Amino acid sequence: MRPYTRRPGNVTLPHALHDRGDRTAPATHPGARDAKLSRLEAALFLADEPLPARKLAEVVGLRGVAEVRELVARLQQFYDTDGSAFQVEEIAGGYQLLTRTVYHTWLARLKRTGHELKLSPAALETLAVIAYKQPIMRAEVEKVRGVACGEVVRQLMEKGLVRIAGRHDSLGRPQVYGTTKKFLQAFGLNTLSDLPEVESLRPPP
Repeated sequence: MRPYTRRPGNVTLPHALHDRGDRTAPATHPGARDAKLSRLEAALFLADEPLPARKLAEVVGLRGVAEVRELVARLQQFYDTDGSAFQVEEIAGGYQLLTRTVYHTWLARLKRTGHELKLSPAALETLAVIAYKQPIMRAEVEKVRGVACGEVVRQLMEKGLVRIAGRHDSLGRPQVYGTTKKFLQAFGLNTLSDLPEVESLRPPP
């Protein structure tokens, strides 16, 4: 028996399915992709996490970061022109193909229960302190919050949102904590500088 993935030798493929290598059809409309842009779009579609520009250049076969940025801008322009449900976001130090936020309400219905990132108020507060003051010792987090935070910090580390970022120079060299790439990804941030200003987080008088 022949493997099910192999065609019989006497089968002729339709013209549209013939292997055309890296060639693409001539651009017949404004949204037509060339070979490089198609490969970039495919790589972004396949990836389940943000891809740094250097990694994209390597995978897609581009000259470098500048060409990646140029192609990403072109791809985003296509999506905007088409009114596509997709957009390319620069997030967590890389590029990721995401659905637009306007579709979140409908897409949330497809998520499996338990896969969402659920944090208690205590965990969110602890995470905020670490995010804004990192690298920070646990004792400093507890001083800000006024309660013991050891268990909450441990839970945040288990969720991959917080990591040990080194040790403090003080007596005993206690561990200091910082946020992770997953934290940036979960909250839609490209870098920590994208965190909202603390003043903007305070409720209006």
